[in-house]
Amino acid sequence: MLWYKSWLDTRWRFLIGLALLMLAAGGIVLYYPEVVKLLPLVPNIDTSGPLGRRIKEAAELQRDYRGYVWSQWFGQNVTQTGTLFAVLLGSGGPVTQGSGGALFTLSLPVSRNRLLEVRAAAGLAEWLVLALVPSLLIPLLSPAVGQTYAVTSALVHAVCLFVAGGVFFSLALLLSTVFTDLWRPLLLACAAAVVLAIGELFARDLSRYGLFTLMSGERYFRTGAVPWLGLLVGAALSALLLYGAAMNIARRDF
Repeated sequence: MLWYKSWLDTRWRFLIGLALLMLAAGGIVLYYPEVVKLLPLVPNIDTSGPLGRRIKEAAELQRDYRGYVWSQWFGQNVTQTGTLFAVLLGSGGPVTQGSGGALFTLSLPVSRNRLLEVRAAAGLAEWLVLALVPSLLIPLLSPAVGQTYAVTSALVHAVCLFVAGGVFFSLALLLSTVFTDLWRPLLLACAAAVVLAIGELFARDLSRYGLFTLMSGERYFRTGAVPWLGLLVGAALSALLLYGAAMNIARRDF
């Protein structure tokens, strides 16, 4: 019953996210031939300023199909949209008003920790599907544009996305044990993600240690090395946030 209730609470966020991400992944693959046609125009662009240099760097990445997929999908699209849906899946919980009745949920003959465990496990399972399935669509569709993309690369990037995005999921779930509405955890977690993204953008020397850099799998893309330390730190941070959520809900007076 608890698993089914968690599914009912989040099913539309999950299904909409899955549909949007799969459409985006498919669109990026199928649009590649048009990108190839535009690449010869890049030398005519003024690359003297910072914006021009960034355009030239992006164009150089996209001359290679693997670089194109990374820059457009893992480096931008799924990182940005995926963060939003990770937060959406994490927002709301046993104490959220309007999520099926907080008092009814808490009156069930199960412990509060059990309620939170099921809510967290169900949400993380949905987030895993969002991180994995659209990314695996890329190697499946690549032959349609005369290209190939390694399933192994898609899996490694999906794991990086899942672990790093799980931190935002866990933060939203923690905030959902503090506030009784859906919107404040959602907005605060999104605000934290925006601040972190801006910080990584301007602190170039520190960005390689950032959460969004881990989420995009940039180290794996550039060096072929799996960022094991980053994955462990991300998983530990998520566990710490979920532990905080469990402590919060155990102490609350309903």
